[in-house]
Amino acid sequence: MKKLLAAALAITCAASLFAAKKQGKVLNIYCWNEEFQSRFNTYYASKLPADVKVNWVMTPNQGGAYQQKLDEALLAQKKAKADDKIDLFLVEADYALKYVDTPYTLDVKKDIGLKDADLAKQYKYTQDVMTDSKGKLKGVSWQACPGGFIYRRSIAKDVIGTDDPDEVGKALSDWDKFDKVAADAKAKGYFMLSGYDDAFRVFSDNMKSAWVDKKGKIVIDPQIKRWVAMTKKYTDNGYNNKANLWSAESFAGATKTGKVFGYFGPAWFIDFCLAPATLDNPNGEKALGNGSYGDWAFCKGPQGFSWGGTWICGAAGSDNIDLIRDIMKTLTCDGAVAEKIAKEAGDFTNNEDAMAKVANSSYQNPFLGGQNHMKFFLASAKSINKNNMSMYDQGMAETLQAAMADYFNGKVDEQKAWDNFYMSVIERYPNLKK
Repeated sequence: MKKLLAAALAITCAASLFAAKKQGKVLNIYCWNEEFQSRFNTYYASKLPADVKVNWVMTPNQGGAYQQKLDEALLAQKKAKADDKIDLFLVEADYALKYVDTPYTLDVKKDIGLKDADLAKQYKYTQDVMTDSKGKLKGVSWQACPGGFIYRRSIAKDVIGTDDPDEVGKALSDWDKFDKVAADAKAKGYFMLSGYDDAFRVFSDNMKSAWVDKKGKIVIDPQIKRWVAMTKKYTDNGYNNKANLWSAESFAGATKTGKVFGYFGPAWFIDFCLAPATLDNPNGEKALGNGSYGDWAFCKGPQGFSWGGTWICGAAGSDNIDLIRDIMKTLTCDGAVAEKIAKEAGDFTNNEDAMAKVANSSYQNPFLGGQNHMKFFLASAKSINKNNMSMYDQGMAETLQAAMADYFNGKVDEQKAWDNFYMSVIERYPNLKK
């Protein structure tokens, strides 16, 4: 499917592919989970015209299933009935570039109608990610995704002697210090990280070079080599719990009886992924005493980074342009809405002024023991640079993590793991070379 979309684009004229029609009665939104659906229902649905029905087409991301479903629908968009056409679809940072330079995404300004003034308070990198080779903005996001280290307060007290975010931050402010605390944690029966991939995004987001150069050669940045070396050390020394990212074993380390010191992640990971995993009773009150909920805090950690993000794209051929514009403007441009989402849902939202207000307010995150963690995000959010992004990011990350797992587990030596990585990634992208 990845080749199918590209091949279709090569023979399709962008100027005549689709034409917008009058306001439709069905709003089709393609996404992979309930995160955007929750934001939409809470902060926009009340503004929907009474005669418009929202149809959510939700396909899990795993194994590329979402992209395959989306690609099939985009390729059929021209011939689809009006009520079946995609209106909005979401993309992640790892594969956003696949859709940016195509006629399947509408120009946010020219086609949809957002103004420079509407977009002025958004973080620049969120627009850079979705700007095509001709300078057209092809998608917008309600969130920015600087990351940090989310740690267990009770474990920090036992290992470091304090759970104060400023003090813990000092104890973990570089990798040498982080390694020392990992050793101390191990001595007390804890794991510094849940598994192999926990720190991967910290290193990959700090790469100086893209995964692939202009000649199609695969480039292994020193940051990636550093991640491999560190993860092997942590595995051999028992500093991690040998879990794979997103696995049940990984999140089990965050339960009340779990022994994992902390997890790296941005705001969306804190409230959307980690917090639910800490609850003994998923249907009970989200409060201190329900599992390990509330026994957590946040600090910057040894290295600033960003991870992920979700962008809203308008699909060419939609008959709901006015509605798309209002959705984008409300959820990604309105400062008051951005502030509400941050305070109520925990997102670090895509509005500099709103985030400064929240960081300096009395806001408290109950999962983080009442901490206002937004201040730790402010500086790093402005410094995020995505100039090294490529359309291969997701494939490279997934293939490397899979190949290196065998090395971390002692099944193969490092050279064999690298050989397996190159073989797998070139099979996935035959146009690349070692």
